[in-house]
Amino acid sequence: MGCAPFHGVVPAYRRDMRDPDAPRHPSRDAPRLPSSPGFWRSPLRGPWFTSVLGVVLLAGITVLFVTGLVSYAAYNPDLSPVNDKTPDKGILGFYLFAWPTHPHWLYRLNQGVHVTLGITLIPVLLAKLWSVIPRLFALPPARSLTHALERISLLLLVGGALFEFVTGVLNVQLDYVFPGSFYPLHFYGAWVFFAAFVAHALLKTPTALRNLRHLREERNDLVSPRPAEPTVSRRGALWFVGGGSLLLFATTVGQNFDGPLRRTALLAPHGGGDPGSGPNGFQINKTAASRGISRAETSDEAWRLVVTGRTGTVRLSRALLAGLPLHSSALPIACVEGWSTSDQWWRGVRLRDLAALVGYDGDNPPDVFVESLQRHGAFRSAALRANQVADPRSLLALYVNGEELSPDHGYPARIIVPAAPGVLNTKWVARMTFGDL
Repeated sequence: MGCAPFHGVVPAYRRDMRDPDAPRHPSRDAPRLPSSPGFWRSPLRGPWFTSVLGVVLLAGITVLFVTGLVSYAAYNPDLSPVNDKTPDKGILGFYLFAWPTHPHWLYRLNQGVHVTLGITLIPVLLAKLWSVIPRLFALPPARSLTHALERISLLLLVGGALFEFVTGVLNVQLDYVFPGSFYPLHFYGAWVFFAAFVAHALLKTPTALRNLRHLREERNDLVSPRPAEPTVSRRGALWFVGGGSLLLFATTVGQNFDGPLRRTALLAPHGGGDPGSGPNGFQINKTAASRGISRAETSDEAWRLVVTGRTGTVRLSRALLAGLPLHSSALPIACVEGWSTSDQWWRGVRLRDLAALVGYDGDNPPDVFVESLQRHGAFRSAALRANQVADPRSLLALYVNGEELSPDHGYPARIIVPAAPGVLNTKWVARMTFGDL
C-alpha cells in the first residue's frame, strides 16, 4: 500500500510553520505584559490627543499653583508662628508678602478659582494619565541620561499630581483621612509636584505644540502597533472629557454664590452645619457645639473681652462694647475649602478703636493677637497685621444683618476683616493683645 498525499485540513500549528503569514489565535499572540507596546491597544492614544490634554493642563495647573501660593500668603505666615503652618519652609517662602485688605473680595475670588478649577481639571488629569500610561511601563527604564531624567520627572509628576489632587479634594470634602496636617502636606507637595511639572513642560511643550500644528499626526511610542477597532473618535473622547469637566464645574461653582445656585454645588461643602434662616442664615464653618463653646461662658454675666496694650489691660462686657461707637461693614466670609458667602452686613467696634483704648494711635495701630474661647483645634488664635487692624472696615462684630450674632457665628463677638481667610476671622473672641508681633 503506497503513501498517498493527505488532502485534509492542516492543523493550526503546522499551518503556522508552513505559512508564516497565516492568521494566528489572538489569545496566543497577544502581549501579556504592560511593558510590551502591543499590550496597549486603544486607538485613541497618540501625540495629538496627549498634546491637547497637556496644553490644557499646562495653563490650568499653572493657575492652580499661583492661586495656591497666594492663598498661603493670605494667612500672613511671616507675621506670627500661630499663622504659620509650615515653619520649616525656608527659601520656599521667598515670595511671601503682607496680605492686603483691598479689594475686600480678594480671598473669596482667589480661593473660589483655586478650588473650582482644581475640581474641574480632574477629568483632564485622569485622561492625560490614561493617555501616557504605556510610558510608565516602558523598558528599558533608561536609555540615556536625558531619558532617565525624563522618567524621574514623569514619576514625580504623576505621583505629585495624584497626591495634590487627592489631598485637595479630601480637604474640600472636610474628610481629613490623610496623616498629618493638610497645610504642610499640600504646601510641600505642591512645590515637589510643580518642580516636576516645570521640568516636564520644558521637555515636552515644544513637541506638544508641534503636534497640534500638524494636521497629520506623527507616530510615537504612544501609538499602538496593533490598535483595536475604534468605538469613538479622538475628538469625541475630548468632548467626553470636556463634558465631565463641565459637569464637575456646574456641581462645584455654586458654593461661591448665594441663592438657588448654591444648591447646585452637590460636590462641594457649603460650610458645616445647617445655617437656618433669617439674618444669621448663612454658611457656618465651625459650630459652637463642635468647638465646645457653652452658653454659660458666653452669657452676659460671664463673658468679658480682655484687651491688652501699651497702657495696660481693660475688660469689657458686651454691654460696654455695644455702648462704644459702632460701625458697619459689608464683607463676605471666604473659606480655604473654597466656599464663601455674599457680603453680610456686620456691625461692631473698629479694631483700631480698640487699639486706641490701650494707648495706640487709632490711625497707626500695631498688629494684634486674637484668642478665642475655643480651646482645641487649629486657628483658635490668630494674628492680624497692622494694615488689617487699621482698615476702617475691620471690626469686632457684635451684630450681623441687623441682629445679634448667633452662637454659631461667634456670639458674643467675632473678628471680621476684609479679604482675610475665614479662619482669621476669629469667633468667640476672648482676648486681644495689641503690639508688634
